[in-house]
Amino acid sequence: MDRTTEMLAAYACRLSYEDLGPETVHQVKRTLVDTMGCAMGGFVSEPAKIARSMASTVTSTTPARVLGTNEYTSPDMAGFANGVMVRYLDCNDSYFSPGGGHPSDMIPAVLAVADPMVADGRTVVTSIVLAYEIFCRLSDVVVAGDLGWDQGMFSVIGAACGAGKVLGLDQEQMAHAISLAVTPSLPLAVTRSGELSMWKGCATAAATRSAIFAAMLAAEGMSGPNEPFDGKRGLWEQAVGKPVEIPEFPLGGSRSEDDPFRITQTIVKSYPSQIHTQAPIGLAIELGKEVALADIASIHIDTYKTAASTASNEPEKWDPKTRETADHSIPFLVAAALQEGAVTPGTFTPQGIADPTKRATMAKMTLAEDPEFTAKFPSEYNCRITITDQSGGVHTAHTAFSKGHKNNPLDDQELEGKFRIFAAGVLSGMQCDRVLETIWAIDEAADMDDLFDGLVV
Repeated sequence: MDRTTEMLAAYACRLSYEDLGPETVHQVKRTLVDTMGCAMGGFVSEPAKIARSMASTVTSTTPARVLGTNEYTSPDMAGFANGVMVRYLDCNDSYFSPGGGHPSDMIPAVLAVADPMVADGRTVVTSIVLAYEIFCRLSDVVVAGDLGWDQGMFSVIGAACGAGKVLGLDQEQMAHAISLAVTPSLPLAVTRSGELSMWKGCATAAATRSAIFAAMLAAEGMSGPNEPFDGKRGLWEQAVGKPVEIPEFPLGGSRSEDDPFRITQTIVKSYPSQIHTQAPIGLAIELGKEVALADIASIHIDTYKTAASTASNEPEKWDPKTRETADHSIPFLVAAALQEGAVTPGTFTPQGIADPTKRATMAKMTLAEDPEFTAKFPSEYNCRITITDQSGGVHTAHTAFSKGHKNNPLDDQELEGKFRIFAAGVLSGMQCDRVLETIWAIDEAADMDDLFDGLVV
């Protein structure tokens, strides 16, 4: 195998639960609380219904559970259906360095294989950490979106490693699983451009499905190309256009303060919308307490290039027609936050998206890149909103770290609150209590039955 494949496979097989440490294990639990809450919040969505309907047509001799139900399907279809639920609200975690995406999209791959394999909690925890390490460290070096590719290009690799870890693949099998995952998987960034479709929330779920399929193929003895990254016509040549040197992964659990496990470096979202909209929403809610909506004469938003460019270059973000476009639109979300004092899943009804008051507020906005903010991204997520009222008064709010950023984190109780809010539509308070208790002790679990059982709606 080529150097990159060999390095990834060796690390995947070498990492153990004993390498992780209590801080990392606790962060996995926090991430599961957040991810399962997002899944329950997305359970009743139309994409989730479509995915579950598709999954229900498939049976398997290695049946895997569909979240929220007592139904079983094949592991790859369970990974897809569960991934669609997790992603729908666009409120699961994010990682940018400046590459990245939403690494918790890979958790359904681990759970879908853990169920039929009767994997214990420590195996699940280790496999989740592994998936994050692979995805995040690859995206530390290659910014897929800038090259025209979607984040599934790397999440499929991380998810394959996570699923392969649960399956107990040896290093040769793991290398083939990685090759079989990446070789057919170059998803286009058109998924997140212009007017966004349902597929925006399903693309990484499709990568998860492919990852599980690749790991299971490798377990059966299927081989993949020996040089999927570094070889002629491999990923680096075809997708990046030049050789890429991935730094060596730390041995075992050895970590310096400057090189922590990547799962501890993620951003948790406070609002069900794109990561770059989190700071503008929080600031708009803050300013809405100072100035009445009817008293606003103009609104100006300064932010970093990555956040500003989408709104500047895509007119659809100033006239969203779908939920998927609206939750990526800074103008819409700032207007919603000022009008409603919050942004929730209920913000994105067809009536809410077309609301004339929001549209009138958006018409008062301008948005620009601040070069100083761009220079500080992704270490900081700076945003400044300046509102001028009808009498000429100026109201300004600024933040470098939205609530949920690792430098301004949600604490455990706030994460539980987020879980309960999203799950309230499908689970009782008692069910929420049981699920949270299960997750906080997941490292002691003999299998995942209590987790899946607790989430049945």
